[in-house]
Amino acid sequence: MRHAAALVLLASLVVAAPAHAEDRTLLAREDAKPLEGRTIVIDPGHQLGNHNFPAQINQPVPAGGFTKPCNTTGTATRGGFPEATFAWRVSLRLKAKLERLGAAVVLTRQVNSQKRWGPCVDRRGRAGNKIPADLKISVHGDGSYAARARGFHVIAPTDRKPWTHDIYKPSRRLALLARASLLKKDLPAANYIAGGDGLDFRSDLATLNLSNVPTVMVELGNMKNAADARLMTTAKGRARYAAALARAVRQFLR
Repeated sequence: MRHAAALVLLASLVVAAPAHAEDRTLLAREDAKPLEGRTIVIDPGHQLGNHNFPAQINQPVPAGGFTKPCNTTGTATRGGFPEATFAWRVSLRLKAKLERLGAAVVLTRQVNSQKRWGPCVDRRGRAGNKIPADLKISVHGDGSYAARARGFHVIAPTDRKPWTHDIYKPSRRLALLARASLLKKDLPAANYIAGGDGLDFRSDLATLNLSNVPTVMVELGNMKNAADARLMTTAKGRARYAAALARAVRQFLR
């Protein structure tokens, strides 16, 4: 009996023993939010009310060595679902996912309203520069009328001194990760633009040219295509887009 009691006492001491430092470190890593301390800018493209303010959105603004109109109205599905609303809802889902991972998220617009316009592309391009943010993603939908045109493409900046020379390499990496994540969600790469591989490089976009942080623009689908529109107009479809982008962000900031 005494021997049995001793074994019970020994077992209780083993259970009660404090964890080793290595074990505590592992537990801390498992509990930590992987994006804590990171700041991400999400740019939900065009404001819903841009079409109500033609004078304002047509005014020229800096775009990186040249000027462009402040903004555009964006596109819509054939059924009238606006790009602005699509981009807004995907951006809110993406914001929520990133915040759950510990990130601080800044949106370039705070509402989706017929009574508002902008922000202009120069403001969207510079968003995140002063923070400075760790990266920026500009969310859009395309509007091609080409027959059977569908799919996403990710746009990254070219190397333009002095505008994008400091960010074009990390932006390309972010674009590659975004493309891979979208493909992993069984979302097709665009078959009508960017060589069919879902990756494009442009030098004419203020959103990219004026950024000092790694930046990509994602055209998540062709809103004029029926198959893409079915995804873009449903909560389930928008959740797929947001999950893919969140995965790319997490991989980029790993």
